[in-house]
Amino acid sequence: MKVVLREDVEKVGLRGEVVDVARGYARNFLLPRKLAEPATPSRVAELEKVNARRALNEAQSFEQAQEIAQRLGQAEIRFDVKAGDAGVLFGSVTQTQLAEAIWDKLKVRVDRRKIGMDEPLKRIGRYQVPIELFADVTVETRVLVVPEGGELPPEEELQAIEEAEAAEAAAAEAAQEEQHAAAEAAIEEEIAADEVVEEPAEGEAAPEAAEEPESPPRESESAAEQPESAAEEPERSSEESQEAN
Repeated sequence: MKVVLREDVEKVGLRGEVVDVARGYARNFLLPRKLAEPATPSRVAELEKVNARRALNEAQSFEQAQEIAQRLGQAEIRFDVKAGDAGVLFGSVTQTQLAEAIWDKLKVRVDRRKIGMDEPLKRIGRYQVPIELFADVTVETRVLVVPEGGELPPEEELQAIEEAEAAEAAAAEAAQEEQHAAAEAAIEEEIAADEVVEEPAEGEAAPEAAEEPESPPRESESAAEQPESAAEEPERSSEESQEAN
């Protein structure tokens, strides 16, 4: 399904582009969130006219690119944005926003995909953003991301805030790794405690039990045998006396 993006969508495209996406993705995500609109013939034709008009102000030669680079190198593009106390933006400044700000201020068209931002700007600060205008012509444009209703603090203060946040994030990551290691150790101990002696495999003889020594006869048994031998002795004495006679 073809749609026109109304906002930059990561791994999909930039605002104003016509992209082809899965129908379910468009209906369940892009359209309900107003991130895109259906690519009707009239809307696509309107976008093509806008792009053609702006293309007239894009560098068409090396010389034009050098002239535009000089203008961009001297310009300062400012964004007043909502930000928290630590300087983190509630939104971000994207490639599309920067390209449109350049157009609004200088009436110069730059290719959004050739703006050297690895990711959107998410903190207040002063930035030097590289922009490729033509083959072998690249310029750095100064961009200010300023808290709404205020001004940027000194660079040293911005750097100190960023370093403090980085240290806090590193400490949190280290604590998480420590908890993970402790959990794994506890699991290993539990597994070791639950281990049982393996039973012999089928066909294997079970280990023979040690033979117990024979115990001596009990006194009661010896006493029981004595009357029999005592009874036999009188009989033998009477027989011997008869033979003597």
